[in-house]
Amino acid sequence: MIPSDADLIVSVIVDDDRAAFGELVRRHQSAVRNFLRHLTRHDSALADDLAQDTFLQAFHGLARFRGGASFSTWLLGIAHNLHRNAQRRQRNHVSLSEAEEASVPAGARTSDLKHDLAAAMNQLSSDERLALHLGYEQGLSHGDIAVLLNWPLGTVKTHLARSKDKLRQLLAVWNPQT
Repeated sequence: MIPSDADLIVSVIVDDDRAAFGELVRRHQSAVRNFLRHLTRHDSALADDLAQDTFLQAFHGLARFRGGASFSTWLLGIAHNLHRNAQRRQRNHVSLSEAEEASVPAGARTSDLKHDLAAAMNQLSSDERLALHLGYEQGLSHGDIAVLLNWPLGTVKTHLARSKDKLRQLLAVWNPQT
């Protein structure tokens, strides 16, 4: 029988079972890294460093996990906080999205859906992009997003609705039936 996250957490806390924590890392590392790659605008090295810090903080703070949200949501909350702290330390950082947009020829942006989508995503606010990523790429529920970001549920729903409306308008050329 495969142990649940809760069983593994108990083993780590009660028995200091490092193998159990290793299993938690194996189960959740892809989601954490994917989330951090999104937040860092695909800076894999920074995302991997932040993921490692996320699991280190999770290991040391596991006794404080209360189960109010899922373990994966708790991990993403740690990752989000670490990313925000890293951003504060890098105030003079040039936005990768601006560098990406400048590197894509204008003709490619208009003819390629991938580039058009990237350009459209760059027109959303950072909160709208974050809500979309968590809801559609990470598969979190509205409630989990609200817990993770410490936003009211209505704010989550508003950001998702606005971002979808904006994307629908910005990408209308790709779906003339709308």
